[in-house]
Amino acid sequence: MRVRYAVPAVAALAALLLTGCVNNSAGSPGGSTGTATGTAVGKDDTAAALLPKEITAAGVLVIGTSPNYSPNEFKDDSGNPIGWGIELTDALAAKLGLTAEYKVANFDTIIPNIIGGKMHVGESSFTDNVKREEQVDFVNYYTAGIQWASAKGKSVDPENACGLTVAVQATTYEDTDEIPAKSDACVAAGKPPITKLKFDTQDAATNAAILGQADAFSADSPVTLYAISRTGGKLQTAGKTFDVSPYGLAVAKGAPLAKAVQAALQSMVDDGSYAAILDKWGVADGGLDTITINAAANG
Repeated sequence: MRVRYAVPAVAALAALLLTGCVNNSAGSPGGSTGTATGTAVGKDDTAAALLPKEITAAGVLVIGTSPNYSPNEFKDDSGNPIGWGIELTDALAAKLGLTAEYKVANFDTIIPNIIGGKMHVGESSFTDNVKREEQVDFVNYYTAGIQWASAKGKSVDPENACGLTVAVQATTYEDTDEIPAKSDACVAAGKPPITKLKFDTQDAATNAAILGQADAFSADSPVTLYAISRTGGKLQTAGKTFDVSPYGLAVAKGAPLAKAVQAALQSMVDDGSYAAILDKWGVADGGLDTITINAAANG
């Protein structure tokens, strides 16, 4: 998630408080697995054999998430984490023969909790970057960038947007960095600035484009693709995805768990359950054929 770039200090561990805990077994309605998409997810013995013995013995994969970023991870009406990222980690746990247990936490506390051994995996749309890789390893499962959308039939080019009105969600990278930089470039070139419409929620920014209040909206690519898939043909992509970076599941630095998670996710790619989940949520464009580790440093 591009708005989430701060890397908290390890010394803050003692002050961290989790905000909640949800236990979703790998087939429960609260956290649907690949089976909910129509593709069965069974245990992969080869991947499971890579797990640390203590995790295998406990039978539980503890996953930290900050579910406030629809459609990747958010809460249902009962407060349970849902979203395509949650479905992936539910299915991941099933592949490893484990039960997924979610600890709902503030985003900035997840990496310190992994370092401190309170969580096994962090699933919260982490953008894998070199600075974060100094603290944890990332198993890369998706690529996300910035994607604009406009009303169906309205041609908009993000690279030639001077004088247009663009809707964004407040505090996102699109609000704080992308649109201001593009607008400043317009002014520097003697062209009219971009008018930025800022909304508290992404839904409101999306509706602004649908209703003609804005020429387009800008958001992370899975958010935009999900909105397009949910609006009955009222929206279309405007230009191509740009500033693409990998998402990664965070695990303890140097821990053997990374290899187990990588193998399980690759098994999901190979058997089609990975693609089925992305297709269900309308975010398949960022899917991977090969699951890697620490793509920011090794890419």
